[in-house]
Amino acid sequence: MTNLNNQPNTNVSILSNFRRFFVTGLLVTAPIIITIYVTWLVITFIDVKVANLLPEYLDFRKALPFQIPGLGLVIVIFVITLIGAITPGLIGRNLLKLGEMILFKTPVIRTVYSSIKQIMETVMSTNSKSFKEVVLVEYPRKDIWVIAFVTSAVKGEIDNKIKKSKLVSIFVPTTPNPTSGFLLFVAQNDLIYLDMPVEQAVKLVISGGIVSPKQKKLTA
Repeated sequence: MTNLNNQPNTNVSILSNFRRFFVTGLLVTAPIIITIYVTWLVITFIDVKVANLLPEYLDFRKALPFQIPGLGLVIVIFVITLIGAITPGLIGRNLLKLGEMILFKTPVIRTVYSSIKQIMETVMSTNSKSFKEVVLVEYPRKDIWVIAFVTSAVKGEIDNKIKKSKLVSIFVPTTPNPTSGFLLFVAQNDLIYLDMPVEQAVKLVISGGIVSPKQKKLTA
């Protein structure tokens, strides 16, 4: 009788353990599988695009007896590095000036090119603080706080029209896609600067607050 009475509890225990182990395994394997899958998609996409740009006799997909995943990515990295090495020289500077002259004389394209170039130069600058400082700002109303990234100090007409000292522009990302968001102009005094790294702030935004970064321990 005792064994019969305990049988349902045993079944429940086995089912509960199975479910717990499955969830644990899913939490461990899912990020790895998704990362490998996304990486594979990116590498395959680049390989296909690079191979299509090359002449048929240089198509590495046909020239080699077996496929080497990532060879297209290696070619792209090599070409970009080569361009970076050639650009500072006399020939490279002249070719760059010629290319920019053509782009700046083309309607619409010149606006896109100049905007992208300015953004890239600002972000890649070693002295730039763009997207390197994480802040909290009250938005869309008082007592509601959101994560934001400082992009630059506000200058020009906007700074002259708004009579506040140390006005900065910030980017407020959306969840779960941090590449979209809002541009706000805020007084620096209205911001709370965080010690949180940008990478952790992005994880916080993408996860919708599920992945909370650990606070650094204060050293005595």
